[in-house]
Amino acid sequence: MSDGTTPRPYRSYVYAYPHKTAYRPLPAPAPSLAALWRDEPKDALSLYAHIPFCEVRCGFCNLFTRIGAPDELTTRYLDALDRQAAAVREALGDRDPVRFATAAFGGGTPTFLTAAELERLCDIAEKRTGVDLRAVPLSVETSPATATADRLALLAERGATRLSIGVQSFVEAEARAAVRPQRRADVESALGRIRDTGVPVLNIDLIYGIDGQTEETWRSSLDAALAWRPEELYLYPLYVRPLTGLGRISPAADREWDERRLRLYRYGRDRLLDHGYEQVSMRMFRRTDAAPLGPDDYACQTDGMIGLGCGARSYTSALHYSFDYAVDMREIRSIIDAYTETEDFSRAEVGRWVDAGEARRRHLLQSLLQAAGMPVAGYEERFGSSPFADFPGELGRFESLGWLDEGAPEGLLRLSPEGLAHSDGLGPELFSPSVRAAMAAYEPK
Repeated sequence: MSDGTTPRPYRSYVYAYPHKTAYRPLPAPAPSLAALWRDEPKDALSLYAHIPFCEVRCGFCNLFTRIGAPDELTTRYLDALDRQAAAVREALGDRDPVRFATAAFGGGTPTFLTAAELERLCDIAEKRTGVDLRAVPLSVETSPATATADRLALLAERGATRLSIGVQSFVEAEARAAVRPQRRADVESALGRIRDTGVPVLNIDLIYGIDGQTEETWRSSLDAALAWRPEELYLYPLYVRPLTGLGRISPAADREWDERRLRLYRYGRDRLLDHGYEQVSMRMFRRTDAAPLGPDDYACQTDGMIGLGCGARSYTSALHYSFDYAVDMREIRSIIDAYTETEDFSRAEVGRWVDAGEARRRHLLQSLLQAAGMPVAGYEERFGSSPFADFPGELGRFESLGWLDEGAPEGLLRLSPEGLAHSDGLGPELFSPSVRAAMAAYEPK
């Protein structure tokens, strides 16, 4: 728990729990995937494929990715992905029907792959796991440099419903400051090609808190993005993390930077709300007239995740597992090389077990960080207890800080606008002591 002071607003981006730095090599004998998935619900699975390649590594990036792919590495990587997908499908078994509710290709930059390689990726997903990419929402990440017409056309034809492009800033000087050199003309051309595909959802990622960024330049990027009327916009705070490009050259974050980021966040939030967007989470904004694409019955708190590729994570109710994680480029190259040489993907090697207490924390955290909030009855039905009884200290503290919405309908636990603004400070407050200890003991590599 905190020491009683107000948590810093930008402690950690929490998009999954337990955090990946709490994962550890699982003791031998490593659990088999067949045993892990035997009794799991399989009627609303999410499929994620990780492509760990980029043409350049941004200065803020701590994602699992490497620059370039020499010596036919992409071919060898897709070969291994094919073997892993086959092993996963065998582990899911035939006793219960297997249904996928969503699919996504991320990275890295999936469109680093050629159009032919992207087609093979789609074939692996469909033929090995059984997902019908044209029947479920399919999200694919891209970049200005790799959003070529042939790649985008292939993805549209194979069922992509959402293309997400990391622009970060339309101001060239800011892009350089974030170690993301790009020409605005190239960014605009890429956005035009995405719109030409007819894919229903365009998402644009922007970053605030870049060195030299002002409200005026931030407004310039926001307005440039709004000119494309994207169905979604993500506003990300800049983080300076160990072993990244900016982590080597930038000073440690301080309170003044926190206040500047909060000021830019509020400005961006209010501008999007004024231009016909609704807030879905601290980061995500959706155009109010955009048609929803996700299934009504999918819930990230309870449904399973199938992750393919090193850098991807898989979730069962009892274990979250993955491959080894690193940020340093040499370590990443070594992990990717080991992945491409792996023949047996039938066991989970690295992960963290999720007991009943951690399941409660995960449900509360991942529900509360959504602007819609958490129905208390759903929590009580799942766990047989009240979140107020399970987390009296944390929820009482959030209330005292003004982070809970006092005007929420009865039975709904929801953050206030200021609570949403402090999501990256609030989320870590819900981490268990054991997860905190594991994260603190993690040695970045």
